[in-house]
Amino acid sequence: MLTIYGVYRSRAARTYWMAGELGLPFVSVPVIQARRTGDPAAADVALHTQSADFLAVNPPGLIPCIDDDGFVMNESLAINLYLARKHGGPLSGQSLAEEAEMLQWTLWAATEVEPHAVKIILTLDANAAASEQGRLTIRAATKALRKAFALLDRRLAATGHVVADRFTVADLNLAEVFRYTMSQTELFDAAPNVRAWLAACQARPAFKAMMATREKEQE
Repeated sequence: MLTIYGVYRSRAARTYWMAGELGLPFVSVPVIQARRTGDPAAADVALHTQSADFLAVNPPGLIPCIDDDGFVMNESLAINLYLARKHGGPLSGQSLAEEAEMLQWTLWAATEVEPHAVKIILTLDANAAASEQGRLTIRAATKALRKAFALLDRRLAATGHVVADRFTVADLNLAEVFRYTMSQTELFDAAPNVRAWLAACQARPAFKAMMATREKEQE
């Protein structure tokens, strides 16, 4: 049985979506980010990323984390690549070249897109977008993302997918990174293929089911 550690309002959302796409049964163990607890050391605090019980499972203290029949790993994008490889099907690479491309695009999203996208979403989550510093942060992040949007837009022009001509783990991984940028409509206005692709990814039943659960979680 697959166990997924992490609340849906975290990067664990990516792994919950992936499990849904693959039709995998799983046990969900809600682990909240320590920064969201107020006082991580409080006696009645919920299980969080610095709790001793969680660190015993995953010493890096990161969510999501999975325990797949005794195999423990973290890093959401890597977890999804692992699950795709293990369970096969259309989401996985059908050749060595496809697998390599899925890894390449996932690493690209993690290194070239997510660092800027995270600045946007954290600024919004902190209700700081209207402050001078918040505006500067979002403006700089948006500017830095224009090249990535243009590159992906050209890539999607051929088939509407990141790798090959079907929805794969590469689409899922990138869609979850690009989701952080959705407030910046100017980026999508300049990249219509990216806009259409992200909408198609988010129209999938497994994504909708994941988001419905995510929205039920209390802050």
